[in-house]
Amino acid sequence: MRSAEWFKDWFNSPYYHLLYNNRNQDEAGFFIDNLCSLLQLEENARVWDLACGKGRHAIALNKKGLNVIGTDLSGNSIKEASQFSSDTLDFYVHDMRDPFRINYFDAVFNLFTSFGYFENYNDNYTVFKNIAKALKPNGIFVLDFFNTKKVMTGLKPTYTEQRGDITFKIEKKIIDKAILKRIEFTNEGKDYYFEESVSLFMKNDFEDFAQKAGLKIEKVFGNYKLDNFDQQSSERLIILFKK
Repeated sequence: MRSAEWFKDWFNSPYYHLLYNNRNQDEAGFFIDNLCSLLQLEENARVWDLACGKGRHAIALNKKGLNVIGTDLSGNSIKEASQFSSDTLDFYVHDMRDPFRINYFDAVFNLFTSFGYFENYNDNYTVFKNIAKALKPNGIFVLDFFNTKKVMTGLKPTYTEQRGDITFKIEKKIIDKAILKRIEFTNEGKDYYFEESVSLFMKNDFEDFAQKAGLKIEKVFGNYKLDNFDQQSSERLIILFKK
């Protein structure tokens, strides 16, 4: 049994989705439009949205004529996403550290910094190995992570976010090569406290994971328009790997 981990409770909490309710379908659709134009996947290609949340990217991919499976650790997120299930779109509760399908997918997508949560560093290798096993030969893996260099430079140590009657008090700090976010708030007289911890991975870290899993980097982008990556200024680190 794995010990209790921060993301298991937080991602399954309604307050997580309330805090991040600014993530919208239009943004997801824009990114997926650009990715699909680049990748030119065949109609009905099998794709995996790994750590899909409520399914906004999976739904956008499905609208492109792709057969999509979305998986996420959060049962509540999968329950909501499953409202959009069809013959070509399905959702499952799944831990990315566990294998899922073998030699099955034409492409795998892990988007919006849905990686780097694990205390055990080797779990990151395990995820890459599972992705490589799930891909067909010449299959594509797209990983979308924050640009660590810019995150570290522009770190805002404390701020608040207002969502309805709830004020989220947020504190960020860097500890042991990870960004730790402390989230506190009160609702209906009850105090809540959650933490997020995401490893501050650089491009070379992902190259290391990929090499050991049998994947190679094909292209690197710096935003959802798929402009070139610049370590100092890019908002995102988007890497396209090939098996």
